[in-house]
Amino acid sequence: MAHSTVQVDYDLVANGDHVTIGDATFAGESAYPDAMDWLQQRAAHAGAARVVRSHDAGTGAETVFSIDHAGVIAPVTGPVEDPADSGSPWEARPQQPAPSTSREIPVDLAPAPVPPVSAAPTPTAAPSSPAVEAPTTRREARQSFLTQETVEEPATTGFRGFLTRAGLRMAPSAAERRHREQVHLVSQHHVGPRTVMVANGKGGAGKTLATVCLSTVLTRHSGAATVAWDNNQTRGTLGWSTESARHDASVLDLLPEIDRLLGTEARSADMAEYVHHQTRDRYDVLKSKPDILASGQRFDAGTVDRVHKVLTKFYRLVLIDSGNDETDPMWLAGLDRTDQLVVPTTTDDKWCESAALLLEQLIAAGGRYKELAENAVVIVGVETSDVKPEKVAEQVRRFQDAVLGRDVLTIPYDAGLKARIINYDALHESTKLAWLAAGAAVAKGL
Repeated sequence: MAHSTVQVDYDLVANGDHVTIGDATFAGESAYPDAMDWLQQRAAHAGAARVVRSHDAGTGAETVFSIDHAGVIAPVTGPVEDPADSGSPWEARPQQPAPSTSREIPVDLAPAPVPPVSAAPTPTAAPSSPAVEAPTTRREARQSFLTQETVEEPATTGFRGFLTRAGLRMAPSAAERRHREQVHLVSQHHVGPRTVMVANGKGGAGKTLATVCLSTVLTRHSGAATVAWDNNQTRGTLGWSTESARHDASVLDLLPEIDRLLGTEARSADMAEYVHHQTRDRYDVLKSKPDILASGQRFDAGTVDRVHKVLTKFYRLVLIDSGNDETDPMWLAGLDRTDQLVVPTTTDDKWCESAALLLEQLIAAGGRYKELAENAVVIVGVETSDVKPEKVAEQVRRFQDAVLGRDVLTIPYDAGLKARIINYDALHESTKLAWLAAGAAVAKGL
């Protein structure tokens, strides 16, 4: 007996907070429930459950479900009939006698596939392969009972998340799986301290902004003790862009106490006298002193090394906001202690060229500098609202074509990033997702 096809009554397209069913459009926070109410009314009018084929425009995922007069949603499996082009897509369609075509059903809803039956193959000579050694002991032959199995959490976002909350367990989309992987990466605790240096030889490239946002993302998700260090002798402004504690201490106040802090009697709480805790974002800031001349706070490599030893004693993650002079001993000493290099830039050609020259020079230097450059994360920030998407894409492509950096990511324009002290929670959701992706790329290199 031939398997009957499922007749689709309505086609639904979900695109963010917009849902379209034929000529009916629903928008805003209530778009999904409003669309379901609309379908529920149609089911009540028809006196039977309506079959809906939904398409997520963002992910391309397709789902088939039914909804009855009471609003109960249930999965629909089996071959789906491709409706004729004539007629309104939001009105019930009559049964079509024409042959149907099968549509892909989500894996978590579809029945198990049946292997096709094929004719016996013609015997051929088996290719030679190395002999596989048989297990020599009973333990080697036995499969462990302790196999690891993870049950995937159902979808929580988008239209698939809405269907999950309505009682129809849906597998997450590719976008949601990617987001979960990014959260997993930035939540890791690494063995031993890790240092991230943010560098670009041209001022205004977004080094301090990247230091702040990456510190926020990594700390909020991992909970690891994190410090952002303004290793800049030329009026570093990290302190101006972050909260101040009840003191005005800077790295200059830390220097005379390094021996004591490296001693066995020092406690992590002692660092509160020299750093500024960010109450919302949970990381600390070691400021420079931007109101004095560079000559008053230019250190040699040995001093930078001692400061770094103190910070890595009390913190798991150290993010270095570097200066603009790539030949300065402080800059070079910071690079020598770096595990992951981050190179921010705007979309402007001059800043992109500065970033590219830095990476090329490090590659030419060879050794560990070459490894840092090849593993670098390049962050292209959109600096004004009038930058065309084509310009952003072009700059990303040029970095990728030149094989400069392991990952090249973009941060959309957001007026909240222009504030003197950035309130991460006030940023647009797309901006926060972009910084999460950047943080995941950084964490991947640690």
